[in-house]
Amino acid sequence: MATASVAFKSREDHRKQIELEEARKAGLAPAEVDEDGKEINPHIPQYMSSAPWYLDNSQKPSLRHQRKWKSDPNYSKSWYDRGAKVYQAEKYRKGACENCGAMTHDAKSCMERPRKVGAKWTHKHIAPDEKIESFELDYDGKRDRWNGYDTSNYARVVERYEARDAARSKFLKEQQLKKLEEKNGKQNDEAVASDEENYEDELRVDEAKVDESKQMDFAKVEKRVRTTGGGSTGTVRNLRIREDTAKYLLNLDVNSAHYDPKTRSMREDPLPDADPNEKFYGGDNQYRNSGQAMEFKQLNIHSWEAFEKGQDIHMQAAPSQAELLYKNYKVIKEKLKTQTKDMIMEKYGNAASEEELPRELLLGQSERQVEYDRAGRIIKGQETVLPKSKYEEDVYINNHTSVWGSWWKDHQWGYKCCKQTIRNSYCTGAAGIKAAEAATDLMKANIARKETTEELPAPVEEKRLATWGTEVPDDLVLDEKLLVEALRKENERKKEEKDERKRKYNVTWNDEVTPEDMEAYRMTKIHHDDPMKNFLH
Repeated sequence: MATASVAFKSREDHRKQIELEEARKAGLAPAEVDEDGKEINPHIPQYMSSAPWYLDNSQKPSLRHQRKWKSDPNYSKSWYDRGAKVYQAEKYRKGACENCGAMTHDAKSCMERPRKVGAKWTHKHIAPDEKIESFELDYDGKRDRWNGYDTSNYARVVERYEARDAARSKFLKEQQLKKLEEKNGKQNDEAVASDEENYEDELRVDEAKVDESKQMDFAKVEKRVRTTGGGSTGTVRNLRIREDTAKYLLNLDVNSAHYDPKTRSMREDPLPDADPNEKFYGGDNQYRNSGQAMEFKQLNIHSWEAFEKGQDIHMQAAPSQAELLYKNYKVIKEKLKTQTKDMIMEKYGNAASEEELPRELLLGQSERQVEYDRAGRIIKGQETVLPKSKYEEDVYINNHTSVWGSWWKDHQWGYKCCKQTIRNSYCTGAAGIKAAEAATDLMKANIARKETTEELPAPVEEKRLATWGTEVPDDLVLDEKLLVEALRKENERKKEEKDERKRKYNVTWNDEVTPEDMEAYRMTKIHHDDPMKNFLH
């Protein structure tokens, strides 16, 4: 609400002003008009409609302070007048360009061809002076990339491209007509084609003569093929047909394929249960994992790995070189694989090329009938011969007559012929067995003799000690001095049990109990059932 600022308003004037503002907001009163005759929106907040004190000089409602009121007077939107001439001299002036005679530049920066003929300057040899201008541009003016742009330059560019496209279409049309005429001539010479085929060829020739612009599809765009301007082979759709359903509208289920609106990509199939013959879109991964996409991915990976290993190869900088190196790599890899396969087959053989194995070995069973009696003897038929293993059988080494593992003793395998437990040892036969048995007997005899001759330990005199809980024997004789000492030690021990502070840190323990110690314990022991126990302290 843009209102004129008043130095002082009474309460009644303030109430009328508020009522007027409410009426303007409700549309009951006409909107306020500024000094330019434009209506002011009554819903504009006061902090926006009120002008600052340093700009409110007119004392009239206005929104001029919200517009750009501070402008740079030095800023100009004009641009250099290209090619304008200001003065044409009739004779050469001192300090002018020695090449063309203009005063606005020197000979080093002159862009015109030499005009001076001989040693004399004439009027027609002197070039006019250029118009020199200087502008003071603001921040936006210096960064305006279209300031001073001449639109006539773009018209010339468009004409050049249209002429090139017209020449190309004309050339292609001539080539097509030439091929169709040659084909028609061959068919007439051979007299093979029927009347219907000739009629179709005539129609094709007529269609080729029609203007190409009438046959061009609005949704197709021809791109340049390996030219300086770039481009790629083939045609692509430039516009999306409006009848096509967008990716995100194929399946509106929240838990279906995820659609990324930023990149417009939907990698998963939105309709995985639909008939593949009826749906035209199966997700972006369908195109990434089909056709030549996988080959191009392998080519990129090979380029990266080769660059990391030190080769000067770059897929974007030199694609032809990268593709040629990749082809050579595949040829060399296939050759190495073939060499490795041949070496393995030469060393181990090829089981696929050998003769077929008998059916008994492949299945391990046959329909041959064999009858046995209760003792296990064959009554009828012939027993099936067990197939041999792939390992060598009945091969004896080092003069052995049995194989390794034919004998077992004391958790060790050995040879049965010589009873040796050392593998790949030379067979010693029966003599070796006898020698081993004699050595064993001799060892046993030595052990028995050593056990019999071993010295027994010296007998230790048994001390008859008084034990805890035993009765005092009748022939017990106690030493008085040792008994007094034992009583003193027993009293000290009991004091330590009552008072922990009197216990020493370094305690030497002795488990030997003498008769005097036992007597001292009995004398100082308190019997709870003794009526005189209270008088012993």
